[in-house]
Amino acid sequence: MAIATIGAFTIGEFPEAVAVMLFYQIGELFQSYAVDKSRKSISSLMDLRPDYANVKRNDKIEKVDPNDVKLGEIIVVKPGEKVPLDGIVLEGTSNLDTKALTGESVPKRVESSCEVLSGCINQDGLLTIKVTKEFGESTVSKILDLVENASSKKSKQENFISKFAKYYTPVVVIIAVILAIIPPVIFKNASFIDWLYRALTFLVVSCPCALVISIPLGFFGGIGGSAKKGILVKGSNYLEVLSKAEVFVFDKTGTLTEGVFEVQKINQVGMSKEEFLKIVAHAEYYSNHPISTSLKNAYNKKIDENLIKEAKELSGLRYNGKSR
Repeated sequence: MAIATIGAFTIGEFPEAVAVMLFYQIGELFQSYAVDKSRKSISSLMDLRPDYANVKRNDKIEKVDPNDVKLGEIIVVKPGEKVPLDGIVLEGTSNLDTKALTGESVPKRVESSCEVLSGCINQDGLLTIKVTKEFGESTVSKILDLVENASSKKSKQENFISKFAKYYTPVVVIIAVILAIIPPVIFKNASFIDWLYRALTFLVVSCPCALVISIPLGFFGGIGGSAKKGILVKGSNYLEVLSKAEVFVFDKTGTLTEGVFEVQKINQVGMSKEEFLKIVAHAEYYSNHPISTSLKNAYNKKIDENLIKEAKELSGLRYNGKSR
């Protein structure tokens, strides 16, 4: 494109030169727009990286960069904060939002001796965690690295186009040079300017820009579009394989459903539905379990804390072999 533009200026075809530059820049503009949009989609989905870690040192809590936390150190994760590093819970009980890592909408209940992964969000309890992996080896770092380097994992089509362009472009330029020089030498009355013009036209027509750019850009746009829908694709080679899939199997919760419960029916005995729901909602007041939340939402009235004399949550309690 550069040779064709300079050549057009050389032979005085200024409108042609401007047209070549204009169309090329329009193509570049669309490419930049598509790439930028895809990057923003991926970046918004990749809001996993923790900004800081609360480290317990000399009986004091220090807010430091996650990269500065060493193996075996103790970190404290407050409600609403992201878990900055992988580790084992030493103290505390809480529900973790793991959607960013697993896609699972239902919170994961963790307590002492449970393993927790970086990137999860602590919903309610205060957790004291012993770090088992440095930030560079943590789960969130590995996920970020996979997505950021997605473009390095090329599909077969991309690899083919790269090799094709490597040989095609110099061949086209050589043919254009031959087209500009040989005919005026061989044929009588052949104008060098006319054949140079034809050679430059051949260069523009034969330019592989659309072919070379469209395929990688198409895959990158696909990765960005998937990210916008909440789907992480680690590279265009995986996207290519996915296009050939005939059967898809989904884990229901978090993929097809949101894992948000609602009260559908109330079967009460010896009292009205309103009175029964009031008692249940008050009993579940201090619990953050998804089912407890649905019961409180169904009651949809202000809960009087003075009516609650004692509250104790029995996590994972089993009755006749079934969880309650």
